[in-house]
Amino acid sequence: MNNIKSTFSIKDLENLTGIKAHTIRIWEKRYNLLKPERTDTNIRYYSLANLQKLLNISYLNSNGYKISKIASIDSNDIPQLVKEVAQSDVTNNHAIDTFKLSMINFDQQLFYDTYDSLIKEKSFSEIFYQDLIPLLSEIGMLWQTDTITPAHEHFLTSLIRQKILVSTELIQSKNQTLTNEVYVLYLPDNEVHELGLMMINYELISKGYHCVFLGQSVPIEGLKDLLNFYDNITFISYFTVKPEKDAVLDYIEEFKENLLIKNSIKFWILGRRLNEIDLNSLPKQIVPFKTIEDLVKKL
Repeated sequence: MNNIKSTFSIKDLENLTGIKAHTIRIWEKRYNLLKPERTDTNIRYYSLANLQKLLNISYLNSNGYKISKIASIDSNDIPQLVKEVAQSDVTNNHAIDTFKLSMINFDQQLFYDTYDSLIKEKSFSEIFYQDLIPLLSEIGMLWQTDTITPAHEHFLTSLIRQKILVSTELIQSKNQTLTNEVYVLYLPDNEVHELGLMMINYELISKGYHCVFLGQSVPIEGLKDLLNFYDNITFISYFTVKPEKDAVLDYIEEFKENLLIKNSIKFWILGRRLNEIDLNSLPKQIVPFKTIEDLVKKL
C-alpha cells in the first residue's frame, strides 16, 4: 500500500495508543508482544501491524485483561477477542481506536464499517458526541505532535463531513420548519473548520428550525443582505482559528455595528478563539457557548 506513513517511532505509538513508551519497552522485553524493526543506526521503528496490535492490546488491557493473559493469546486470535469484548463494552474506546486506524491506513472501508456498526446501536447525534468529538480532539493533538500528517486529518474530516451531510439531508426530507425564527450559520473570513457548524445546522434542522447555512469564509459585509429578507435572525459562528487572537474583540465590535441593529437580531458564537476575550464583557445580544451541546440545550 502506498500510505504516506506506514512506520512509526515509539513516541508515535505512545501518542496514538496512550501507552507510555517505557511501558511499551517493558511489554516488548518481558512478553515479546511487539517486534520492532531497527534502522541502520539501531533506532526502533514499528509497522502498521504493530500499531494495530498495540491498539488491540491497549483496549483489552483497559477492559480488565492483564497483560500477562494477553501475552498468552495467539496474535491471530486477539482481533476476534477484541470484537467479542467490544460487543458488550459501554465505552467508546474500541470505535475510536478503529477510526484512528482507518485514518492512519487511509482505509475508507474500515471507517464506513466502524460507523455502520455504531449506527445500528446509536443515533447519529450520539455517535457524533460520544465517538467523533473525542476522536477529533485526539486527532488535533496527534497533528500537533507530528504523529500524523495533514493528509491524515483531511482524510478523516472529509469522511465525517460526508456523514453529517447525509444525515442532514435525511432529516431535511422528513422534517418541516416549525418557526419563523431564522438561524444563519457561517464562518468568518479564512475560517475553514466547519464540522462543528455543520453539526449545529443538523441539530437545528432536526428540531424544526429554519436554517440558512452559508459555510466557510464569509465576510461581515456579505451578511448584511440577510437583513433584507428576515426580521428575527440569530447568526451563529464558530471561531476555531479565525479571527486572529488579537482581533477577536475588533471582529465582534464590527459585527455589532453592522448587523445588531435591532433587538430581534442575535449573535451566538463558539470556538477556542473565545478563550482570548472576557466573555462577561459581551453585549446581551451576543451569547457565547462552550460546546455545541450547550447551544443545543438553549434551543
